[in-house]
Order: sequence, then structure tokens, then C-alpha cells
Amino acid sequence: MKLVVFGLSVSSSWGNGHATLWRGLIDALAAQGCRVVFFEHDAPWYAAARDVFELPGGGLRLYGTWDEARREAARELADADVAMVTSFCPHGVEATALMLDAGRPLRVFYDLDTPVTLALIEGGREVSAIGPRGLADFDLVLSYTGGRALDALRDRLGARRVAPLYGHVDPALYRPAPPEPRYAADLSYIGTYAEDRQPALERLFVEPARRRPASRFVLAGAQYPPDFPWTDNIFFVRHLPPAEHPAFYASSRMTLNVTRAAMAAMGWCPSGRLFEAAACGACVLSDAWEGLDAFFEPGREILIADTTDDALAALDRPPEELARIGRAARERALAEHASPRRARQLVTLLEDAAAGARMEA
Repeated sequence: MKLVVFGLSVSSSWGNGHATLWRGLIDALAAQGCRVVFFEHDAPWYAAARDVFELPGGGLRLYGTWDEARREAARELADADVAMVTSFCPHGVEATALMLDAGRPLRVFYDLDTPVTLALIEGGREVSAIGPRGLADFDLVLSYTGGRALDALRDRLGARRVAPLYGHVDPALYRPAPPEPRYAADLSYIGTYAEDRQPALERLFVEPARRRPASRFVLAGAQYPPDFPWTDNIFFVRHLPPAEHPAFYASSRMTLNVTRAAMAAMGWCPSGRLFEAAACGACVLSDAWEGLDAFFEPGREILIADTTDDALAALDRPPEELARIGRAARERALAEHASPRRARQLVTLLEDAAAGARMEA
């Protein structure tokens, strides 16, 4: 099976959660005999922090303008089995038109940001990857978020066949590692700044830091504004490459997972970071959202916090208990949320959709 993907960025993880997800998925698909060609706009902010330059078992196609990409994309689509556009693809509308002209490939849209997409549309804002016909022209729409989001994709964007394809983790890259003193923390957090994530981050990370001045907190991420409410015991890592994530997780007693507000409100939205931390054996403290218990068991494989007091109570748990929760989370992540398993699910979804599209033709 050959897949041609038009996405955000696979070559740079700077401020971009899509990258590590795609890398794990592409490697797992290659192991199953599939080939993925990924078209990515060569944006300067990603180029400056590029940490992948080729895709084993596939092809990375960097382009400056869509006019530069169009001819090569048409050639790749000519013998493709699947053509896929993802959310936040800067030329998603143009890529969709090109795949419709190609005729042959199964047409797929993969929304890795479904609640954000829906919130933008409800607010009357433009979504760069989706044209005026919504998702009606796609044979299959995949969503990073399950639950009510699937109904909304049908009802509000005209998707005809919808299925969840949740996040996952590459177990070859995310596993327990020796700690690094520079990342040592009582509580750590990895995440790009997002305004709608900030209230929960202040409640579960910043305020605990204020109340525990003798404890150490470490935050890694991009795009944090100058007026972020830093405290003397919050230490900042401006950009943490994926290769450093395992050591980062290993160096803290507990790590925090915070979900964007639109995703948390819709539920069934596990982040890639959640699975990565679990695969590294980290004890994860997460905000609460509907469906979380379908991925990890609260109290045994993950800890949940709604308030600052909840976060402080979690920090007060004995080290051996936190380590036990981390081990249980790793077992669950490897068994149910690893990239090879997600790749098999994707292939099955594509084969079923192709069979359905042939019957409808």
C-alpha cells in the first residue's frame, strides 16, 4: 500500500505534536510493507528546528510554494493507493483538489485536532485544510478524537464515513532512560503554549509551584509569552527534541498532562504526550476528561487532578507508589497504544473504506 500524505510537519517537532505521531506511524507502516510519501511546506520556523531529514520506508517532500509541489504531487498520486490530507495542512484545500483530479487513490482526511477544528468553524473562522465543501468529498475521515467529535464531523462537516485513530507511541524511542540532573523535578510538563490550555496549566502546575517554593518544577515547550507567570522554582527548557523526552520523563517524580480546552470539553482526546510519558514509565498526573478511563485506569495507571489541592496531594504520594503507577502505565501503553498496533488499525480502516468505496461506485 502506498500512501501520499499532505500534512503539517513531520520533519520538525518544534511546537508541533503531529511530528512524533507521524514518525512512529510511518515506521510502523513501513514494517508492514507500506510506503508513505509525506508532503510538507518548508516553513522557516520548522526548518530552523528540523530534527528529521528523511523517512525510512517512505519519502519526505519539502516544498516552498504549492506551485512547486503540484507537479511532483500529481506524479506521486498517480500510483498511490491512498491520498490523505491532515488538519493544519497549509495547502489542504489545494491538495484536496489535486487528489480529486487524480481519481485513483482512496481519499482520506485525518483530523489530529478535531475539537479545535470544530471550535474554529463554529466561531466562523477559516480552517486552512478544509474547503467550502467541508469533508463531503472524502471516502474516509479519521479523527484523533472519538466520542461526540465523530458525530460533529458528520453533522457539521458532511463526513460520510468516520472512525477514530487515536494517538500512540513508538516503543523503540520512548522507554525508560537514565535521569538527567538538568531535568530533575518534582513535577515536569512538556507542551507548546496554548491560550486555552493556560488556565489548567496555572491551576495544576504554576499554583502548586507557588505553594511549594522548596520543590522544583520544570517546563519544556515553545511559544511561551513574556508575561507567563514564572516562579523562581519553575525552570524552563525552550525546546526539547524528541530524543531527550525519555530522559526528561525519567528525571521527575511525576509529569503533567494538560489538554486543550476544546478537546477536554469534547472528551475522548488522549494526547501523544500522554502515551509517550506512559511508555517511558513516568507517573502521569492528568486533567480530567470524558473517556480518559478507556485508555488508562485512574488510580492504578494514572492520577487525575481537577484542582491545585489535587495536584499537591498527588505530589505528596510516596515515591514507590508513583513508580508503581508508572510501571502499570507503561504496560498498558505497550499493550494497547503502541504505534505498530495503531498502524494495523489504520490499514484495516483503509481496506474497509476502500471496499466500501468500490461498492458505492
